[in-house]
Amino acid sequence: MTSSASNTPQIKPAWIDTFKVYLEPPTLRMLLLGFSAGLPLLLVLGTLSFWLREAGLDRTTIGYLSWVGLAYAFKWVWAPLVDRMPIPLLTRWMGRRRSWLLLAQLAVMAGLVAMSFNDPRVALQPVVWGALAVAFGSATQDIALDAFRIESANINRQAALAAAYQTGYRLAMIWAGAGVLWVAARAEVAGVAGYQHGAWQTAYLVMAASMLLGVLTVLLSPEPLRRAMPSAKNAREWLRGALIEPFADFLHRYGKQALLILALIAIYRISDVVMGIMANPFYVDMGYTKDEVAAVTKIFGVIMTLVGAFVGGVLSMRFGVMRVLMLGAVLSAATNLLFAALSTRGHDLTALIFVISADNLASGIASAAFIAYLSSLTNINYSATQYALFSSMMLLAPKFLAGYSGRYVDAFGYQNFFIGTSLLGLPVLLLVWLASRARQA
Repeated sequence: MTSSASNTPQIKPAWIDTFKVYLEPPTLRMLLLGFSAGLPLLLVLGTLSFWLREAGLDRTTIGYLSWVGLAYAFKWVWAPLVDRMPIPLLTRWMGRRRSWLLLAQLAVMAGLVAMSFNDPRVALQPVVWGALAVAFGSATQDIALDAFRIESANINRQAALAAAYQTGYRLAMIWAGAGVLWVAARAEVAGVAGYQHGAWQTAYLVMAASMLLGVLTVLLSPEPLRRAMPSAKNAREWLRGALIEPFADFLHRYGKQALLILALIAIYRISDVVMGIMANPFYVDMGYTKDEVAAVTKIFGVIMTLVGAFVGGVLSMRFGVMRVLMLGAVLSAATNLLFAALSTRGHDLTALIFVISADNLASGIASAAFIAYLSSLTNINYSATQYALFSSMMLLAPKFLAGYSGRYVDAFGYQNFFIGTSLLGLPVLLLVWLASRARQA
């Protein structure tokens, strides 16, 4: 009887049951909320760099402005507040997770509107402040949404929720990448050559309105958990539960493995993040048109990422997260070498399609597995704070290095840059292998 019982957890779900999970309400809600989460990112990074370059800003300045994205890397600082602090009136009405989601989404919308009404050619600083507001609101939304996702289903469905989240996220990136360029192009005044701020203003106002999809989803979704709020009369107990216990819990549960896990989290996506900052300047310098870049990288490329996220979610449920985590690490490093080869071909649309297909497929597989891995590390009692710590660490070192990517390209060229970003992925393979052995021990 003991042998039979021990074999029960090893039974794999049937393939039909594996796919049915994508039609469950929590999965569908995560699809829509993933859209809300994915929309702001490009609007303060990739798409913003297009806007700033068209407005005449130099590449070095644009590179440094990518550090606006470091707001995502420091979200663990205020994650304990999102995890534990109630919002007056709003939390009593909506619950802890939904109230923070709604507040963050409104902050993103306000920041996008502020950016739209300021011309970076005339005054850059107001645009930067608006971008920071968007990044801060977006990072806060990520904190609350990660907790909402983790608390919405058991661990067996986390990979599916992660895949649905990634799907919505990538669809939003199509809209915030190709869509915003399409809107801006059609908002231009015919016969007027060169930069037109009014076109970008219209585009960013449309993006702000697009956040309403997430707002409606939050308003119509159930609160996943309703735990008792900490007493406001005991500040010491509140601070202990909000700031100390989430981190102490992680160290207690994983002991010596904690440093290994944190090191893996810190550099797992380093190849992709560092390379990504120079992607748009690379396309421009290789002579690809705005329409080609929009069609191939912003639409077709994102579709390939969706396929990769779906494949990564299914494979993680079927064969285990750690195996797919290793696969994603190998593919992410290898596909950067394809960009190095592409840099020697000049304007070659067929080669661009092939490279984008491989790179985005790899990115989707790696992302789905990595999100599932991070989710498995959290304690549900501190899900928002712990997940925010993990996802912040994932971005800190890569985004800091990425700020210097433009200067590196100027000094050594695109080919050496892409080869270098591929080599950055080698330590990741070792850490995934060590983490897999530690988990099996």
